[in-house]
Amino acid sequence: MDFTLLALGIAAAGYFVGEGLKNFQNPRAIDSMESIFGNDEHELIKHSDVHHFMGVSKKDAEMLLRDYPNVPHIKLNGEVYYPKQRLREWLMKLGD
Repeated sequence: MDFTLLALGIAAAGYFVGEGLKNFQNPRAIDSMESIFGNDEHELIKHSDVHHFMGVSKKDAEMLLRDYPNVPHIKLNGEVYYPKQRLREWLMKLGD
């Protein structure tokens, strides 16, 4: 039983390493997890959670959003939301 689990683990690792190498120089490629769990193109992020998506502290996210008022966002019932895919694209352009 242990060897079967080890073999399955090695096979899964080989698959994911191969997929990663296939898309290594293509940042816009769809990763295998996204193809399994679906596309997040229309997903919205609450203003209070946007720092998690950006990978920065709340304070840094607030400063970034204040300094760049053109960040893609929408307002619904007084709450600010950020379209996940458009925010990702905006951050990529900002980093260039």
